[in-house]
Amino acid sequence: QVQLVESGGGLVQPGGSLRLSCAASGIIFSKYIMGWYRQAPGKQRELVATMTSAGSTNYADSVKGRFTISRDNPKNTVYLQMNSLKPEDTAVYYCNANKEVWWYWGQGTQVTVSS
Repeated sequence: QVQLVESGGGLVQPGGSLRLSCAASGIIFSKYIMGWYRQAPGKQRELVATMTSAGSTNYADSVKGRFTISRDNPKNTVYLQMNSLKPEDTAVYYCNANKEVWWYWGQGTQVTVSS
């Protein structure tokens, strides 16, 4: 079955950095658009960043210039480097794999930005 397993979340001070990882199994990784979404308490889940297998990226305006998505196709892994973190980045971050009508989600990892 498909599994997306996130890691790397935690507590960080404002201005700090974190790197999230998502290891995928059960899919042909190179054929999927991989992405990161987040959901803060009381808010809807929102897109953070996506990346095609060819390397095209898309970012939410709120994270442009601070977050970088990357992927390692041979390792079936997608990353999210988060710099200059702000309290408003606090959320559960979810890994996503999308191909046509198929959408798969990880279990989420908590990121808390607080002093």
